Amino acid sequence: MEMGQMPRMPNSALTNNRMDFDFEPPQFPRSPSQLSFVSEADSTAPLGSAGAFKCDIMVKFLRQRQMEKLWSNSDIEEGVVLKRGKHDFVCQPSELLFARNGLFEQVNRLNVKVAMTVKTDVIQSFLQTSQLPYVPYVDGLRIQVLPNLTFLSSCKKHHFAAFIRDPGFLIVWHDDPEQIISRAEQIEQHLVSLLWKDETIVLKSAAQSKAPSININEKADAGDEEEGRRYDDKPRKTLLYQPILMCFVGILVVLTIGLGWRKVAIEVKTDHTYLRLVLAVVILPQIWLGWFFFQTLVNGISQMFGPVNQMDSNSRTFSGVRSKRLETESLPHVTVQCPVYKEGLWSVIDPTMVSIREAISTYEMQGGSVNVFVNDDGMELLKDNEAKERQDYYEEHNIGWVARPKHNPTPKLESGEKAFVRPGKFKKASNMNYAMNVSARIEDKLSTLQRHDGWTQQDEDQVYQEMLDEILKEDQGRTWAQGDVRMGDYILIIDSDTRVPADCFLDMVSEMEASPQVAIIQFSSGVMNVTTSFFEKGITFFTNLVYTAIQFAVANGDIAPFVGHNAILRWSALQDIAYEEDGVEKYWAETTVSEDFDMALRLQSKGYDLRFSTYFGSEGFQEGVSLTVYDELARWEKYAYGCSELIFQPLRYWPTRGPVTPLFRKFMFSNMSLMAKLTIMSYIGTYYAIASAWVLTVMNYFIIGWFNGYLDHYYVDSFKIYFSIVVVFQALGTVSLAVLRYRVAGRSLIGAFIENLTWLPLLTIFLGGISLHVSQAIASHMLSIDMSWGATAKEATRTSFFEEVPTILRRFKFTFIFCVIMVTGMIVLAGVGPLGQMVPHDWQIKDFTAIWPLSMVVASHFLLPLVLNPGLMQFTF
Repeated sequence: MEMGQMPRMPNSALTNNRMDFDFEPPQFPRSPSQLSFVSEADSTAPLGSAGAFKCDIMVKFLRQRQMEKLWSNSDIEEGVVLKRGKHDFVCQPSELLFARNGLFEQVNRLNVKVAMTVKTDVIQSFLQTSQLPYVPYVDGLRIQVLPNLTFLSSCKKHHFAAFIRDPGFLIVWHDDPEQIISRAEQIEQHLVSLLWKDETIVLKSAAQSKAPSININEKADAGDEEEGRRYDDKPRKTLLYQPILMCFVGILVVLTIGLGWRKVAIEVKTDHTYLRLVLAVVILPQIWLGWFFFQTLVNGISQMFGPVNQMDSNSRTFSGVRSKRLETESLPHVTVQCPVYKEGLWSVIDPTMVSIREAISTYEMQGGSVNVFVNDDGMELLKDNEAKERQDYYEEHNIGWVARPKHNPTPKLESGEKAFVRPGKFKKASNMNYAMNVSARIEDKLSTLQRHDGWTQQDEDQVYQEMLDEILKEDQGRTWAQGDVRMGDYILIIDSDTRVPADCFLDMVSEMEASPQVAIIQFSSGVMNVTTSFFEKGITFFTNLVYTAIQFAVANGDIAPFVGHNAILRWSALQDIAYEEDGVEKYWAETTVSEDFDMALRLQSKGYDLRFSTYFGSEGFQEGVSLTVYDELARWEKYAYGCSELIFQPLRYWPTRGPVTPLFRKFMFSNMSLMAKLTIMSYIGTYYAIASAWVLTVMNYFIIGWFNGYLDHYYVDSFKIYFSIVVVFQALGTVSLAVLRYRVAGRSLIGAFIENLTWLPLLTIFLGGISLHVSQAIASHMLSIDMSWGATAKEATRTSFFEEVPTILRRFKFTFIFCVIMVTGMIVLAGVGPLGQMVPHDWQIKDFTAIWPLSMVVASHFLLPLVLNPGLMQFTF
């Protein structure tokens, strides 16, 4: 879809099942007797006698507390309703069952765990006096006011409360029956406090209440300052700190290359041998592979002595401070998109959804709307009872979802199987594309509708369901889907193990609305640990280190990254860069394993900006990290493979397509800044530098061992490079990170330094031991060798020493073979042992400068799967 075209969504007044119509009571065709409802007195619960007994006791207890607090006048529309299972509710008093369109029926349609009415003189007096369509709540939130009970089933569920004007009471609901009493008490106490402190609230006219402005910023900025909430609406500037630092990097690179060629010039002048000028062919690879080294050096010095105030301010690509919150009559709709696979429902997915529901509740009470859209790639792979459990969970919590068939390129036709291919080596992109295609097809059908003036929310819901059913029928059972799967104005993309801040949506959309050129805001993330293993803690430290480095670079004016989750995306921007493949419109690249990097490149090449935000802090967004060395290693392999895919064609296509990809050519000739291109190329170059480490070190071992003293002076041996890496990455990096956290975060300088030293051995072994694996991933792409990765484990699995040993031998057998060959070769060539005595003296290698670098590479590769494996190191049996 080109910019300027209408998106495939209805008008904002009719968008996404969330229309703000004038109140009109919905029509309910079924009577209570036709519904599968049961009262506490005559129920036969499907969840077993113990479950039924537990629910019966709880509903009686809540009714008793309700009566003790004088929250009920024994009216037929007052009481408590508790959910025991799907379409299975109990109530107290039992008379609630027989009221048509009453509390019992409405709560069943609302589909909440527990609901209770609260009727007091204070609530009745307020509803009789005030004509506001909402009740102001704490921190600028508000609770909806409904005309009568018939609107309850279509209200904003995540308010978790609603005032009913007729007959004049409050209904509170909750996911936890043990919390509903305190929730009701909080609302009642706030209402009394509100009336006492601001008696003018009840004097507002009905005319004002019909079209209220959503003034979220009820507090003055000074008050917000007291809560640590600052806003910055100044024009955003393009900072030049990072371009200046990149200039220094370029100077150091040119200086270093120049010093090498100075030696070449002296040699040519001396012996008139011009053959060494062939060394010019390695200049560009040297610059590419070495750029990140000098960038780290310059950034480390800058972190210690350069300016840091920019890390707490706003710029074109960085947000250290929130934008001013929107004060409009309607807030943009947000879709939370969450791709999942076969993660545990209760151990992984549910905690994430609990976190999301809290944030949705806040945004809805601020006047916005959110729908959750799960792209479930594991639904059709699970056992029937597990799949049913997921479906019931999604239905209960108003979660829309789409699932596709399992990967089955060679079906057994005699068994009735149908062929289906899940494209891509890493299936996340094709999973999201498939689900978004279902959403797009619904929008295409809805866009042809003619909506009359009296169109209601119920009309929209009914037509939407008809269109969804029609698409499922067209797919002949291939697609499973249910709930609201339409896309909003913005998409918050998360992983299945994410935690989000309770009050984040309004800040997100406020910044996006204020910056229409921004396509993605990537939020910094803290780490959510699920185990106590030393490896997960070490990767937690490394992840925090990476985010600190990103924050510093982007705050200086560097381009913002996009890591594929914990980011808000502009839906219209994704439509703008969509492309058609096999007759289907796609948004995420399925031909690369780095779909997030590809997305960032395409958006920036199209002229959009990316932004990095840190104002939620490390306690805001949280993500899981790799729990095992296997997963972390696979992550590095996937990134390396993806970077190779972005730049180079496989070797077999070079004669016909050339060496570089069309995307890379588009990127290089786009209007992106030179600094942005250098930064991206530097990042990609790190993987090639890591991949080449073991190859160059092995070559250096033989070159220095056999030809030391006969080499061209342009050659720098691996020991000097190793020493430089230790000085820059380990020494300078450790000190500069501690100083930066001391200057910016107020950390103890000594404490931060000790923390850095604590994890230095783990990172040294890990980064030193992945060269062989990263080179394997790059070589697999270049040689068109199939390589695939599964989803990262989100749950810890119990393992033992004897279970890990065969796993390690199976996964790292070639690594161990390499290590054994290298160690044996070094021992023999050192003249040690019977075989060593057979090696002529001139062919022996005993130089420390030749042996040490290779020894470190071999040791790191050998130790990686052993000492970084908690299952092995705990020696559990």
